[in-house]
Amino acid sequence: MSLFEYAPAPESRAVVDLAPSYGLFIDGEFREPGSGKSFKTLSPATEETLSEVAYADAADIDAAVRAARTAFTAWSALPGAERAKYLFRIARILQERSRELAVLETLDNGKPIRETRDADLPLVAAHFFYYAGWADKLAYAGHGPDPRPLGVAAQVIPWNFPLLMLAWKIAPALATGNTVVLKPAETTPLSALFFADICRQAGLPRGVVNIVTGDGATGAELVAHPDVDKVAFTGSTGVGKEIARTVAGTRKKLTLELGGKGANIVFDDAPLDQAVEGIVNGIFFNQGQVCCAGSRLLVQESVQDELLDALKRRLATLRVGDPLDKNTDIGAINSAEQLARITELAEAGEAEGAERWSPECELPTDGYWFAPTLFTNVTQAHRVAREEIFGPVLSVLSFRTPDEAVAKANNTPYGLSAGIWTEKGSRILKMANQLRAGVVWANTFNKFDPTSPFGGYKESGFGREGGRHGLEAYLNV
Repeated sequence: MSLFEYAPAPESRAVVDLAPSYGLFIDGEFREPGSGKSFKTLSPATEETLSEVAYADAADIDAAVRAARTAFTAWSALPGAERAKYLFRIARILQERSRELAVLETLDNGKPIRETRDADLPLVAAHFFYYAGWADKLAYAGHGPDPRPLGVAAQVIPWNFPLLMLAWKIAPALATGNTVVLKPAETTPLSALFFADICRQAGLPRGVVNIVTGDGATGAELVAHPDVDKVAFTGSTGVGKEIARTVAGTRKKLTLELGGKGANIVFDDAPLDQAVEGIVNGIFFNQGQVCCAGSRLLVQESVQDELLDALKRRLATLRVGDPLDKNTDIGAINSAEQLARITELAEAGEAEGAERWSPECELPTDGYWFAPTLFTNVTQAHRVAREEIFGPVLSVLSFRTPDEAVAKANNTPYGLSAGIWTEKGSRILKMANQLRAGVVWANTFNKFDPTSPFGGYKESGFGREGGRHGLEAYLNV
């Protein structure tokens, strides 16, 4: 029992004005889809319908790509300093409308308002500010003296960070002189459609950014379009493999940021209280629906019991519930489909002999919810240790030596992220060189910055987003 009880602190929905329906954003204006088809987008926390969204078919995709191709000539010819003005303007508008967009993202995605407000939206604006600064300095980015844009970029983004993934894709593409056709995820299309309005508000030339909504078939049509020069995808490894097969043998440039099964490695000399906070942030941030989540905890045997006791005490304090409440730590799972996937893998963990533990917590009756979950007595053969769960589920394994920790951390088809917790700087550097992961955090986890590149190895994809490295994917170099 805590000393103080938390009173409800809900953020008002009144700051978001949702229309009953939304069309496709093509050539600077919203239009109805050629097929006349639409689909509903739901609030994961309540299962209420938020709005109806247009479903783009092949003809709509073709219109969007043609608009982007027409706009490319003038946009790519602009001096970098002129393109930068639009990016700076977009960044400032994002800041001005950040409260509205944070509430919208929470409604459509299910993640806590504390995360959308304090993490997602500041990072979204920061990416546009950062790449605006690069727009007139491309000759000094290390990609040759006169790097040129590729052309039309097809960008397909996931539902876990809808607006942030949009910023990761669109900001460097525009800074380098490309035009864009972006398809948001089927379950979280609203913030991308609000971003289309921001593009109009910023006076961005028609056709430079186009937003088409739909499901996986819509994304496949976009990726396969013959007049697309560049494909960027963030999402599941399975879909990434399909996209790689689609573009194989074409001139299209491709970057993929796919799944992960990150290892969070805690040594016996680590500051355990700090490590507990890093573990919680690593796997329960955004309900664990993070590709680089620290979903495998590797803890040195001599401190395993002490760490697990502290971790369970900390999990008992997490508040699960209304994502719009500022006190909420863990919100709703994004969809019924994702909840079923998490539930199936958790049940498989129990069936295979792992020990399951969750703190006592009352889950809401409406919406899609899953309690924070811990598995101990896990072996490397268990599915919960091998497969990406993409939910608030942590698998705990132990190790005795640094070499054993490296071997277990690398024993995965993925290679996106890892964390190291120790007071020894030399150990951090040695471990980081041995871990086959694109991002390695030291005594922290899930920290992002627009100046830092992000990406993976093996089945976690290839290419880098963010930083100077993120420019290369959109340039002929």
